[in-house]
Amino acid sequence: MIGRLKGILIHKAPPQLVVDVHGVGYELQAPMSTFYDLPEVGREVFLFTHYAQKEDSVALYGFLTEPERQLFRDLQKVSGVGAKIALAVLSGVAVDAFARLVQTGDVAALTRVPGIGKKTAERMVVELRDRASELGRASVPGAAGLPGDPLSEAITGLQALGYKPSEAEHMARKAATEGDDAPAIIRKALQAALR
Repeated sequence: MIGRLKGILIHKAPPQLVVDVHGVGYELQAPMSTFYDLPEVGREVFLFTHYAQKEDSVALYGFLTEPERQLFRDLQKVSGVGAKIALAVLSGVAVDAFARLVQTGDVAALTRVPGIGKKTAERMVVELRDRASELGRASVPGAAGLPGDPLSEAITGLQALGYKPSEAEHMARKAATEGDDAPAIIRKALQAALR
């Protein structure tokens, strides 16, 4: 099993990134919470990883902090929650904010994350309430630039998180301001969706 990677970041386009470790390029999927704080392409990065093998696929997920990885794993223990929904949760809500939502039983706020309906949100509250107090604080997201058209990349990133194309475009255009990079647009769009 692969528990962590340290190497050179050679590609990043939400939700995918590639890390070169001594000539081997590891392709990972990561939540936006990780993308916010990634260094520029060509710089060294350290990621906690989660390796998942199914009958027909193998996937590697990367996280900048251990609390993010732990929440990703805990979420998948909830009935009806897979990796895609777990990534969407981490992309839309910080670990400590998620812990507060679960502890207070805020089902309405949880249903604003794409892919989470009322029943799934209720299951999360019931099944993760005991674990919520143990979740550590994740690092505060900051922006890291991505090359290309930030608005288009933000729209693509939102679609990868489960939003419909028209919904993703509307959210990104509404959130974007002059000088924003793609992670900043996505972060603002997700924060607006949770209000």
